Amino acid sequence: MQRRSIHIDESPIRFEQWRRRLPNWLQRFLPSGGGSHEDHHGKGMFGFTIFLLSESIVFLSLIFTYIGLRLTTQNWLPPGVSGPELSKFVIISTVVLLASSFVIQPAENALRRRKLNQFRLLWLITIAMGSYFLISQGIEWHNLNFGLTTGLVGSTFYVLTGFHGLHVLTGVVLQIIMLVRSFIPGNYNKSHFGVSATTLFWHFVDVIWVFLFSLLYIWHP
Repeated sequence: MQRRSIHIDESPIRFEQWRRRLPNWLQRFLPSGGGSHEDHHGKGMFGFTIFLLSESIVFLSLIFTYIGLRLTTQNWLPPGVSGPELSKFVIISTVVLLASSFVIQPAENALRRRKLNQFRLLWLITIAMGSYFLISQGIEWHNLNFGLTTGLVGSTFYVLTGFHGLHVLTGVVLQIIMLVRSFIPGNYNKSHFGVSATTLFWHFVDVIWVFLFSLLYIWHP
């Protein structure tokens, strides 16, 4: 029998002891067992969490740049430009996107309980909700009375929403891949790291949209 290799936690910050004090829902994103090489899921989620933190820095830099420009620009809206409006269309698409987080999480939980059909159904609903948001954003862009080159309001709006939309599109593509993989016999019997990472990525996308929605639609010029 092959012995289970354990990498002893020799870090001065005692990472393993610190991890055990965290809530259970947060521990699942961190490697356990003193860094055992068998903990592929935990290590993978830890690495993916670091990746999302780096993505957060990119979004934060864009957000603070937007705030700085808004506070230092007197004529934010050029003549004849009303800027993005908080319409029912935007509100509905926002509600759909945020509600999708409450669908994708039960989907992952269903997969953990080996309820594959329930996972597929909820996962497919999440894909549809994300696709609806992307289509709605495309329609909104088409109906706006300003473009990418319309002053700072145009450039900042399209950069922020476009960069976020790219992440939503990436999330939908990942969800489609995970759904297709669910039809491979026994694919998720040992590990479902891809599903867990995609779920975490989707929560991240939703949280970012809360900040962008508040800045772009609620904070009036």
